[in-house]
Amino acid sequence: MFDFLIKLILMLLIIFTPIAFGSVELWAFSVMELGILLIIILWSLQSLFTPTPEGSERVTSRSEKNTGFLSRQFEICNLKFAIPLVLLSLFLLLILFQMLPLPAGFFKILSPKTFEIRHQLLMTNDQLSMTTLSFVPFVTQINFFKWLTLIGLFAVLFYWKPFGNSVTLRRQLIVAIFVVGVWESLYGMFEFFSGHGQILNLEGEGLVTSVTGTFINRNYFAGYLLMVIPLSIGYLFSREATRRDRFMGWRNRLASLDGKTLLLGFGAIVMIVGLIFSASRMGISSLLLSFTLLSILFRDPRRERKFSRTSVLIFSLALLWAIWIGLDAVISRFFTSTDDFGFRWAMWVSTFQILKDFPLFGSGLGTFTYIFPMYRSLHIQGLATHAENDLLQLGAEAGLIGMGLLLIVFFYLFWRIVSGLRSLSHSEPERYIAIGGLVGILALMLHSLVERNIQIPSNAFLYTILWAIVFNISLGPKKSLSH
Repeated sequence: MFDFLIKLILMLLIIFTPIAFGSVELWAFSVMELGILLIIILWSLQSLFTPTPEGSERVTSRSEKNTGFLSRQFEICNLKFAIPLVLLSLFLLLILFQMLPLPAGFFKILSPKTFEIRHQLLMTNDQLSMTTLSFVPFVTQINFFKWLTLIGLFAVLFYWKPFGNSVTLRRQLIVAIFVVGVWESLYGMFEFFSGHGQILNLEGEGLVTSVTGTFINRNYFAGYLLMVIPLSIGYLFSREATRRDRFMGWRNRLASLDGKTLLLGFGAIVMIVGLIFSASRMGISSLLLSFTLLSILFRDPRRERKFSRTSVLIFSLALLWAIWIGLDAVISRFFTSTDDFGFRWAMWVSTFQILKDFPLFGSGLGTFTYIFPMYRSLHIQGLATHAENDLLQLGAEAGLIGMGLLLIVFFYLFWRIVSGLRSLSHSEPERYIAIGGLVGILALMLHSLVERNIQIPSNAFLYTILWAIVFNISLGPKKSLSH
């Protein structure tokens, strides 16, 4: 029952988070956080009340049951996952430290610039007697809970036995992600090409200027598809991995295609076309890089080929379809790249100044909108909500310590995953899913260098699931989950 409920909530969140405008509204990401919290509670209850294996002594008292639970969790917390979990915990502690009221003297040593700005704003020493490193503690608290729930979800998916051992469960989740990606693309293309110009219940002049699905911004939509498309291609290849005729001629392979394979291929083409007509320049560039990697990594091992023809065929068909529709609006966007790069460069320079003034602990997670006006060196209509670079904004808000902790986690997980995947044979279906998921992660990271993506709740949620899928596959069956 617990496994069924956890899977059901995961499925519902996979569907809900992108459709609810990317879950950028307060009510939407609150629902996402509550859903993840419910998953954590259900998994904890399942771990507490899991019966002991047959043949072992029966646990009778509550204290003995709790002790058994803690010992089992200690056994499965091997070094491969303990290191990133500790680092992520340190990051959360850093964010808590940003919200902790500190004495003025101690505060002045840790962040002199924060003390200086606080003094200028408050003008009295009495109000500076106890204050925080974060300029807006309430906003930092909201962002802290976002990170806490996503890190908790990643930990649960690592420890949850069915997710680690059940190929069927992982594939069901991937199919759900694939269906949502295809639906987002079809809906976005309908709204754009039909001239209806409405996103669900939102309407307004100029609201839909490209294919965005149910996302408000083309780049958020492109970032989402950058993760879904490689994962879907990997799933398509995984279904073909065990087939005996996959090394035969193209006529035999074409004749042996079944309905599911054709549907997966068509769905991937639809998503590629949708991403192209999002007119997201970096999204399209990241997609090209993704297919370059997929074509190299998915090449036939028994043939002397430098690339996978299937990957090239899928992308070529999508490109031909897009050309047939007309790419004038997409191509014209690339001619304005120079002006937009100048704007982004000015944003990055201003954000880097924030990082220089708050190098160790940052200005507070989520406080970019509030601190940026003091450093703005360009004219912007309205508020600047992000720095057009997720990594640089993270450094400005969490300091070099926070950014460094997350970068260490990223490169450690990447290294462990690559090491694990190298041991999987080309006939292992899960290998292709893991490579597709990893390419999706890298594509999103590349896109995030010039845009806000990981800060979008729906994209962050899918990003977390991809890490969990890829990391679990790279570890193989959970030998440590013997209980």
